[in-house]
Amino acid sequence: MSAAPDTLTIERHRDRQGRIGPWWRWVGTAALAVVPVCALLNVFGQRTNVTTVSKPRADLTVFAPSSGRGGLMYAAKFDIVAHQELKKATLVLAPGWANQYTVNGASPQPSNETSANGKLVLSLGDIGKGQRYVEFLSLQINPINVGDQRQTVWLYDGSREIAAVHHHILIWP
Repeated sequence: MSAAPDTLTIERHRDRQGRIGPWWRWVGTAALAVVPVCALLNVFGQRTNVTTVSKPRADLTVFAPSSGRGGLMYAAKFDIVAHQELKKATLVLAPGWANQYTVNGASPQPSNETSANGKLVLSLGDIGKGQRYVEFLSLQINPINVGDQRQTVWLYDGSREIAAVHHHILIWP
């Protein structure tokens, strides 16, 4: 049998003298477990945040997550209840709804989709008094999108602003 290399010693390599004790392994393992436990507690998740603004002409409610992570797909819901007839109702979405996002589609399809200074403009048509209109926007967060995004939503009747909901999303890496 060949002899052990000169760099190996029985005390250090077999008996593990002078090495970090097993408690450091437990601390390291616990530190690695923090991220999955936080994910299970929905810290990085997509819990829906509901924000409602009530105005005399209409109520606007936005259902969207307040935190997310790259690759997350979700549907934002915009609920409009008209207290008075809205002619030429329009939803205007801040650039944070499209910046570093993939917009997969809107349902029901708005009568017209355009942009104004980086904002998404969805023309919804007329909404009668007492009627409810619900718009869904299917989105996916691009993996390079990290940080806080302002996602304000404005409801217009023609050129007149009816309501505004100020929403933010924090995007984790």
